Amino acid sequence: MSLKKAGILVLVILILDQWLKIYIKTNFLYDDYVLVFDWFRIHFIENEGMAWGVALPGMYGKLALTLFRIVAVCGIFWWLRDSVRKKQSNYLIISIALILAGAIGNILDSVFYGVIFSESTPSQIATLFSDEPYGTWFHGKVVDMFYFPIWRGTLPEWLPIWGGKYFTFFNAIFNLADVAISVGVGILIVFNKKIFKN
Repeated sequence: MSLKKAGILVLVILILDQWLKIYIKTNFLYDDYVLVFDWFRIHFIENEGMAWGVALPGMYGKLALTLFRIVAVCGIFWWLRDSVRKKQSNYLIISIALILAGAIGNILDSVFYGVIFSESTPSQIATLFSDEPYGTWFHGKVVDMFYFPIWRGTLPEWLPIWGGKYFTFFNAIFNLADVAISVGVGILIVFNKKIFKN
């Protein structure tokens, strides 16, 4: 696969990811959702930090995370370009392109959303290009919306640790950029023998 084709794949994912996030943020109240199926919702939340909502402590935690992501994206881009130059497996090139697109998608939220959107609340929908932005450069929140609560219920008492507690499987809420990263990593794992046969 050529670098141009990989770049087109990255661009298409980025456009879809950002369009969806902007649509959700400008049309949904915070924590609002639409029930698609009993096991699938479009549920708007924002992620302050890393995966699963984990945040780095302190005033500069978010800035450090965003800067680290930018450095990581530079490394992933170099890996993609080097893999294309060496004519590596298309599985590898596609997986790197997906990971790159997902990483850039979430970086865009972190870098820009704090200065272009007003605050999303349970009573007010955010405005794009607001005169009263909710944050500053590099301190934006990542928009998430896909929620698959496939099973919900109380676990049997006999289970250690979680027995008798209410449990939801699958409880994460994520976005298209996260899907791209996960699929890219999945390709690396499933097809690792084809990718790294040399």
